[in-house]
Parts: sequence; C-alpha cells; structure tokens
Amino acid sequence: MKPLAIATVALKRFVRDRSNLFFVFIMPLGIIILIGAQFGGGQTPRMGIHLPADAGAIGEAIVAELETIEAIEVVRRDSAETLRADVALGTVALGLDIPAGLSDRLAAGETAQIAIVGPAGVAIAPYVAMINQAIAGASETTAAIRFATARGATPAAATAAVAAVAPTIPTIAIETTTEGESLFEGLESGFQLGATSQLILFMFVTGLTGAAALIQARRYGVTLRMMGTPTPASQIILGEGLGRLGVVLVQGLYIIVVTAIVFQVEWGSLLAAALILLTFGAVATGAAMLFGSLFSNDQQAAGIGVMAGLGLSALGGAMVPYEIFPATMQTIAHFTPQYWALDAFAEVQRRGGGVLDILPQLGVLAAFAAVLLGLATLRMRSTLGRSVA
Repeated sequence: MKPLAIATVALKRFVRDRSNLFFVFIMPLGIIILIGAQFGGGQTPRMGIHLPADAGAIGEAIVAELETIEAIEVVRRDSAETLRADVALGTVALGLDIPAGLSDRLAAGETAQIAIVGPAGVAIAPYVAMINQAIAGASETTAAIRFATARGATPAAATAAVAAVAPTIPTIAIETTTEGESLFEGLESGFQLGATSQLILFMFVTGLTGAAALIQARRYGVTLRMMGTPTPASQIILGEGLGRLGVVLVQGLYIIVVTAIVFQVEWGSLLAAALILLTFGAVATGAAMLFGSLFSNDQQAAGIGVMAGLGLSALGGAMVPYEIFPATMQTIAHFTPQYWALDAFAEVQRRGGGVLDILPQLGVLAAFAAVLLGLATLRMRSTLGRSVA
C-alpha cells in the first residue's frame, strides 16, 4: 500500500495548487471551444426571416429558395423587432427583413429594399451570397409578373397567374459530386477535432510540468524522509510514478466526459479509448519522471517541460492536424508519441475501429512508455542514492 499512499500525497499536493486546476480543467475546454468554432461546430447556422403576410409571391419565392439551401436553417419570425433582437442575442446567425407589399411594388415598377441584419463583428459575406442566390432564383418570377402587367393584367392577377404556372415550368436540376478523399473523413464536428488534439496536448504538457513536483519533493526533504523509512527506493519511484499517472488520467477522463456531454463528441469504443488514454498517460508519466530526475531546479524543469511538450505536440499533430502536414513533416511526426495517440483516436472515432484495429498504435505507445519509464527509473535510483548520501 505504500506506493498508493505516496501517489495519494502527490495528487493532494497537485490539487492544492490552484493554478494547476486552471491549466488542467479550464484552459483545455476554452481551447476546444475555439478550435470547434474555427472548424465548425457540427451545427447548421440559422437564418432568421421576417416575411410579412402581404409580401406576396416574390417574398415567398425568396424564402422558398433559401429553404432549399442545405448550408443554413431558415427560421421565420413574426416581426422585424423580434428578428433584430434574435440577431443581437445570437439566436440566429443573420436576419433577413423582407418589406411589406414586395410583390405589388415590384409589379408596379418600383424598387424594393430588403434589409439584411448581421451581428456586430461577424463576417456575413457567405450569407449575403446565399441571399443573392435566392433573389436571383426568385427574379424569374418577378420578370414574369412584370411581363404580364405590361400587357394589361393587374398586379394581383399577374401574381396569381405566375404562381399557378410556375410549378409546371421545366427546370434544370444540378447534381453535386465530390472527388478524392476528405482529410478528415468521419469527423463529426470541429469540437471532435479540438477535443482529441487538446486531450493529447494537455495530458503530455501536464505530465511534464509535474516533474517540478518531483524536484520540490527532493528540495523540501520529503524524498529524504521517505528514504529514511524502511520503504525501498523501488516503491518510492513507483508511488511517484502512480501520482503523475493519476494526474494525467484524471485530466484525460475529465476532457472526455465533459466534451461528450457538452459538445456531443463521439469517442467511439470506450475500451479502445481507455487503452489509448492509459498507454499515452504512461508515456507522459515516463517523460515527467525522466525530467524530474534530470533537473535540480523546479522552475527550470517546468519551463523546459512546457516548451518540450508544446514542441513535440506541434510535431505530432496535436496543435495543427497532421493530415495537412507536408509529406516530410508527416514522416517526422511518426517519431513522436502524440502522432500515434492521435492516429489511434482517429481510427476509433472516425472509422469505428476497436481494440484490434489500434494494436499497432498501442504497441508503439507502450514502447515509448517502456523506454521513458526505464530511463527515468535508472536515473531516479541514482538521484535517490545521492540524496541519502
């Protein structure tokens, strides 16, 4: 039970430092939200539309055209005031206020103005292009009504006649196809991409910064007091390692649970995800133990640990998706544990893989962990021996 007691003490020391709680629990979620927003949150943006009852066939035609666009969801609002309030609150991404009497004014040769309401500080050009596309589609109806009124028909009669004839007019259908393979095949949302990358990034960085706690334990005499007890050095090393492993696993489980509940991130096979988490956690633990035995200054270890963690994570694809790396950088990424962990999660999340499908990745991660933990154990034995002497 001695290693578990040592690990428990290490966890308590970590939790007591409130700055650790920010970097472990708050900061990862903030970055996940930013990445999810950048790559798309998996939700269709909503366009609010105020269509007065007397807007006529032209207004209905514009709305009907917009409703055929799959990239947006059209929601109708009862008044212009409600529409503008929804835009201000962010309930809708954009508002379209169609004026009353639109069809009658166009049929009479007047110019009508449609108001587009956008939120402050947000680019609305893509939505404006969609609206222009819808107006272009509805302009054929406008031209037909003008043609009829020019030959003596009243605006009301011309509008009714065009509305009755329009469904019978042949149209040209457009079929859209894609060629090649998607870089992020099977990706449900940008939150999934962000959650996976930040899980790997922060587990490793948190593990490395935990090396400072090992150095502090030596500096404050905690390690020396443990060595003065009948506790063997092997159990002390095991206990400290379990403490580091506990920290990174708690953080990893926290990210998985919260993103699954809040952002509906699909993590695939729970058993496969747990094995990836455990093996990569062992890698982070080994790196932390090695750093903690190599440095004698905790601030130096923490600073270099952060830099090393960010650098390896960048090379491995935890900061920028490795799928968009050039060929040379993808080859280099294979030499980092982050790449293999991300590749394993990609297999599980995007392609529905199970434990058998990720055995190669788990094997590589286990090899990384074995090497790091082996070197750390040898180094710590030497360090502990000098502490006693």
